[in-house]
Amino acid sequence: MSLPYNDATIKQGISLMKTALTELLGIDLPIIMAPMFLVTNVEMIVKAGESGIAGCIPALNFRTIEDLEAGLKEIKSRSKKPFGVNLIVNKSNILAKKQMHKCLDMGVDFFITSLGSPEEVIKESKKLGIKVFCDVIEENYAKKVEDLGADGIIAVNSGAGGHLGNLPASVLVPALKNKCKIPVISAGGVGTGSGILSMLALGADGLSIGTPFIATKESGVTEEYKKACVDYSAKDIVVTTKLSGSRCTVINTPYVQKIGTDQNILESLLSKNKQIKKYAKMITYYKGMKAIEKAAFSATYKNVWCAGSSVEFTEEIGTIKSIVDRFISEMTEAEKNLFKTLGRV
Repeated sequence: MSLPYNDATIKQGISLMKTALTELLGIDLPIIMAPMFLVTNVEMIVKAGESGIAGCIPALNFRTIEDLEAGLKEIKSRSKKPFGVNLIVNKSNILAKKQMHKCLDMGVDFFITSLGSPEEVIKESKKLGIKVFCDVIEENYAKKVEDLGADGIIAVNSGAGGHLGNLPASVLVPALKNKCKIPVISAGGVGTGSGILSMLALGADGLSIGTPFIATKESGVTEEYKKACVDYSAKDIVVTTKLSGSRCTVINTPYVQKIGTDQNILESLLSKNKQIKKYAKMITYYKGMKAIEKAAFSATYKNVWCAGSSVEFTEEIGTIKSIVDRFISEMTEAEKNLFKTLGRV
């Protein structure tokens, strides 16, 4: 359909936007609210659906399988909109298989798999028509998950909050589009409507966006964490290995500056040996050995706050809907400016 280029028709075009992701999930905008460890909660998932995007929640945000079941039941009782669950599928997640089967039984709409082989998740999900998207950071792994039958790829780039990739979106998205035939969803570095349009222009079929949704009323994190997302900017995002041994972006608060961003010898040893880590924690908790606690457990997800460079665009504590509405408004303005530049308005 050919439309004249003016504000009203541009906004109409954005509201009618269709990509492979919107078609796969039945959503209005090609956006997944990224699963964020210890951040995403039931309320955020419900409000994401009401705002026209799809929310995804980490299975590990629920302490037990019973908690996971209760959470999924609450989401389904409050919303008919599509939502997903993020599964860590490597050996570190001893609950992975039980989490998967509970989600399959409860009828989630999609999975996002991370940190391991998604083969079993893809195999079991296909029996029920549940979609599976897989986190990837490079071409060879992307091709492997496509061959396994994944429905899409989450292209985790170097601008991602939390665990990040190695390549910028400007390189990773076109490379994956060239390598694979399944949809590519760009993850990382986007916090504005113009940024969303730029990713779509690169060939992305959608976006996974997390950091802008941390400082929302629905988010369950502390007010201090939310305020930090407002007060700090892109220049304050640093990479640390202290949380898990893997590279992870966090806000460079005074506490992070105090403990540093590189693992010490004890932290490195513990991150590689889960059994030692378990017993070291027991010693710390029961014997009160503060020296060990300070050396090995100073950085946790409660006192070190994950965020990406798109924190730059968080100016207030809003709501899920207000952020999605801002994206739409900014996309409208960006497209209008483009048409002006091209002499079409």
